[in-house]
Amino acid sequence: MKKILILMILFVIPTAGMAQVQWMTISQALEAQKSNPKKILIDFYADWCEPCKEMDKNTYNHPEIAKIINENFYAVKFESDGNSTVNFLGHKFTNPEYKGKKGKSTLHQFSKYMNINMIPTMVFLDEKTDPITSLSGFLKAKEVEPYFSMIASNDYKTIKSRREWEGYQKKFKSKIKD
Repeated sequence: MKKILILMILFVIPTAGMAQVQWMTISQALEAQKSNPKKILIDFYADWCEPCKEMDKNTYNHPEIAKIINENFYAVKFESDGNSTVNFLGHKFTNPEYKGKKGKSTLHQFSKYMNINMIPTMVFLDEKTDPITSLSGFLKAKEVEPYFSMIASNDYKTIKSRREWEGYQKKFKSKIKD
């Protein structure tokens, strides 16, 4: 009994302070929206993409960012050159040119549909699956925090110009310590 308790402590304590995003598939997010509408965040990534791995480790799993995501979004991981079948808004998307993990595959049809030109890219959809915006490239937690907060709070609906966005950024109070 003591061994089990010690093992539980060894596994639970180190992860207690770490935040983790609750990732799901696009079909799971769309199903969840039926009973509890939320915005959707789609992370387009690839297994071979080092910046994608870095964002998983340091951006998405930053405690503040993970908290914002888990509370306000259905978070979707989507392998941009993968082989899954996606049903989205009445369309079926596949990757007919998928070459497996050993060869470099072309972009998945869903990635093309969502206008993904580079990875990593985050796409934000509203509660009705209409696009809000996208962010491309490697971004640190402190860089994405104002975007996540703005979208989660619906402030994006009132920002109509670059000047208003700059004003929002100046007023934004980050919860992330440098």
